[in-house]
Amino acid sequence: MMIRRITQLLIGLAMYGISLAMFIRAGLGLDPWDVFHQGLAGLSGFSIGTVVVAVSFLVLLLWIPLRQKPGFGTLANAVLVGVFADIGLALIPAFSHLGGQIGMLAGAVVLNGIASACYIGARLGPGARDGLMTGLAHRTGWSVRVSRTLIEVVVLGIGWLLGGSVGVGTVLYALAIGPLVQLLLPWFMVPAAVKAPAIEPEALEPRAVRS
Repeated sequence: MMIRRITQLLIGLAMYGISLAMFIRAGLGLDPWDVFHQGLAGLSGFSIGTVVVAVSFLVLLLWIPLRQKPGFGTLANAVLVGVFADIGLALIPAFSHLGGQIGMLAGAVVLNGIASACYIGARLGPGARDGLMTGLAHRTGWSVRVSRTLIEVVVLGIGWLLGGSVGVGTVLYALAIGPLVQLLLPWFMVPAAVKAPAIEPEALEPRAVRS
C-alpha cells in the first residue's frame, strides 16, 4: 500500500508542476499563489520553478509558530512541483493564437485537478501552502474558508503588483478547481487503517479571487 501511496504522490506532484507550466504557456492568467510566484520570478530573475521551491520552504517556516508538522508528501511537494514546472516550461511551447491558449488553459485546469486529487489522496501530508491555511484556521479559530480567502487575496494582490499574470484563467481556476478535485478525490483516495490528517472539505471549495 505504501508503494502505491508514494507512487501516486510523485505522479501527482509531477502533473501539478506540468499543469503550472501549461497555465503559464496559455498566457490567460494564473491561480493566486502562482501569480505571486511569477511576480517574484520576474523581479528576482530566477526561474519560476526555483521561486516555487524557495517560497515553499519559506512558507514551511511559518508552520513552526502554527505547530504544524510536515510529512513526506509536504517535503516532496516543496521540491518537485517547482522542478517539474521548469521541466514543463522547457518542453511546452507558448501559443500565439487564442484557440490554442484556451485549449491549453482548459487542459491545465483538468490536469491540475487530477494532480491535486492524486497528491491529496495519497495521504502523505499537505502541501506547504495548504498546511499554512489549515494551521492558521486551527490557531485563530477562523474557518478554513476565511483563512484561505485571506491568504490568497494577499498573495494575489502582491503578485499582481509585482507583474504576475491575472486574467480569465485566474477566475476559471477559482471557480473550477474545488468542484473538480471534490469530484475526482474519491477515485484517488487511498484507504487507510488509521485516519490520516486531511484537508478539510471547505478547503476543496472553489478558490477565492489561491494553490
